[in-house]
Amino acid sequence: MKTIWKFELDTAQHTEIEMPTGAEILTAQIQNEVMCLWAQVDPEAPKETRTFEVAGTGTPLSDAPRKYIGTVQTSGGRYVLHVFKLML
Repeated sequence: MKTIWKFELDTAQHTEIEMPTGAEILTAQIQNEVMCLWAQVDPEAPKETRTFEVAGTGTPLSDAPRKYIGTVQTSGGRYVLHVFKLML
């Protein structure tokens, strides 16, 4: 049976997160001033490490292949951050 889990994202450029294999990323948003990812997961699946990249508007991106997850705005819209899953 699948369920939805939340994972916190660091605002550093790269964040590694351990999650069940096959997790489907649903969205990235700010919750209580913390950037988070939500994913549909099979809790019984073995774990894998995924790497996510966070880049502010105007910030150079690495050359690594990536998949766009979403764009989040910090409180008051002061910063706009774009979240990608690196395809390593």
